[in-house]
Amino acid sequence: MSEVGLLLDHLFRRESGRMVATLTAIFGSRHLEMAEEVVQDALIRALQLWPFQGVPDNPRAWLIRVARRFALDRLRREASLAGKVAELERRMPSGHDVTEPVEEQLALMFLCCHPALPPVSRLALTLKVAAGFSAGEIARAFLANEETIAQRIVRAKRQIREQGLQMTMPDGVELRERLDSVLEALYLMFNEGYSASGGDTLLRAELCEEAVYLTSLLTAQSVTELPRVHALLALELFLAARCEARTDASGDLLILEEQDRKLWDRSLISRAYYHLDRSTADEELTAYHLQALIAAEHAAAASLESTNWPHIVWLYDQLLRIRPSKVVELNRAVAVSYRDGAQAGMDAFASIDPDAALAGYALWHAVQARLLERLGQRDAAAECYRRALGCRLNGPERRLLERRLGQ
Repeated sequence: MSEVGLLLDHLFRRESGRMVATLTAIFGSRHLEMAEEVVQDALIRALQLWPFQGVPDNPRAWLIRVARRFALDRLRREASLAGKVAELERRMPSGHDVTEPVEEQLALMFLCCHPALPPVSRLALTLKVAAGFSAGEIARAFLANEETIAQRIVRAKRQIREQGLQMTMPDGVELRERLDSVLEALYLMFNEGYSASGGDTLLRAELCEEAVYLTSLLTAQSVTELPRVHALLALELFLAARCEARTDASGDLLILEEQDRKLWDRSLISRAYYHLDRSTADEELTAYHLQALIAAEHAAAASLESTNWPHIVWLYDQLLRIRPSKVVELNRAVAVSYRDGAQAGMDAFASIDPDAALAGYALWHAVQARLLERLGQRDAAAECYRRALGCRLNGPERRLLERRLGQ
């Protein structure tokens, strides 16, 4: 991708949700799709002009001004929306002084997570509208079919339009119900940034930053400043602190035991501990709490060997109790291997009942390969590395597995 393309991708990830939120607040939630189209039009215009005219001095402001112009054209063509012109000019001024639409962003996420929508559709729509994910990226996050995800998004938008669902912040019980879907979408957004599902880079920093930003917005609002929100933010910050150490100078992936822990960002870790402490305000214990505690153990350890593996295994046991999943079992098997040795880890791995989705999950085969490698079963390990290489990988993951196989 060209430098202009990379810049536009970065800007679109950062700004699309903000612009869609503002335009949806102006147009009304039944015109959500129109708001998305206006933002897409602005991006297409940038792709047409910037490679030839050069990148403007303030590319963010340029995108917002162009989106505003397209929005004005739409408002003037739509008789029912003609009265919204003044509101658009107030909320999206033509100058460079553009405010962050915090309340609108949050309201848009909660609209996408309305209980009238099916749970999977809520997550897919939030990632599409608020984070600028493509249907393919969402499908990979769910280990699902791209066409199925695209259909769910279309149906969800139709439900919003036909049922007249409003872009307003809920309260009381309804807010708590929707909040879980919002947090799950932010968690998936961060994970896609932390380990990209495709492409030639491991990290998509703008997605990690946006997930941290949006989660931080939730902790700054009195109605959503809840222990589980602080727990998710703590988890994101603990993981974000490791980003610089996760690749070498060539962009190749470094696994945990290879990382230089001096490169871990201590300021982010300090922030993470602050939010972890805030997450203990009551007796609530969620999967985010447990995952943040696991990440905190890694942050506190000076090396892989000095890590408190018995406590990490215990935390995985608690995580399996409240949110069982094959991926958690897989991570637990790795922790067991560091606590009790490779054979114990292989025994824990063998006890997992695999399902069809795991056959296409590279980490499943890579963990088995690494355990076999540690046990000296090199031929069997090589076969597992080959299976992992047959799965969808980003460039750094593929190069790591190829190196392992070559050894």
